[in-house]
Amino acid sequence: MTLPFGFDGGMATYLAAALLVAAFIRGYTGFGFSAIFIAFAALVTNPVPMIPVVFTCEILMTAFQARGIRAHIDWRRVGALLAGAALATIPAVSIMARLGPEAARAVVSTLICLLALFLLSGWQLKRPIGMAGHGGVGILAGFCNGAGVGGLPVAAFLTAQPMTATVFRATMIAFLTGVDLMALPVMAANGLVTTQTATGAMLAFPILGLGIWLGGKRFAYASPTGFRRAAVFLLLGLSILTLLQVLL
Repeated sequence: MTLPFGFDGGMATYLAAALLVAAFIRGYTGFGFSAIFIAFAALVTNPVPMIPVVFTCEILMTAFQARGIRAHIDWRRVGALLAGAALATIPAVSIMARLGPEAARAVVSTLICLLALFLLSGWQLKRPIGMAGHGGVGILAGFCNGAGVGGLPVAAFLTAQPMTATVFRATMIAFLTGVDLMALPVMAANGLVTTQTATGAMLAFPILGLGIWLGGKRFAYASPTGFRRAAVFLLLGLSILTLLQVLL
């Protein structure tokens, strides 16, 4: 089988390893899959053509996790967040689809860096902001999702509120699935979804299954809070490395 996107064996092996790491983190913490894989990819190539593959993978991963998370999803939050994201998805994807490779790497890495720093800041909400506030966060997430990292602002927002790890994980997974389903048709309209997208998703499927299974087993036996922080540090480091590459 011809590898998608013109990748050689070395590149494919590197990205497969990145995919396994990202899927494990998603299975364990409920977020970070897209951002981590895209951050790894941006180190070596333009990540934008792979964003639809990542979103397809994210949707497939929910099939592995749906049974275990359904009872813990905060659907009111998910609905408000998705309503906001819907307003931003079309302009965000349209902008990203028109960027050159180096500009795309710079934009993606800058967003990841800023959002990782925000996640690490330990910011906490002083008072509840209601569903309108959730919708505003959804708009920001929709814009970030054009670069494949829409989960990071939502993760920062949810961790700033009292919420159990189980509800956080389930709510993040539900939101990410919804926002990716929303973005894929817009990406297709902008020429980002091709036969190579399907090939990439097909090759990724067994790696996803293994990563999600391993991450889910880990979640059952330990708190993901510390590991989530380590994942954010990983994102920060990868984004800084990519920005240095682009600038230098």
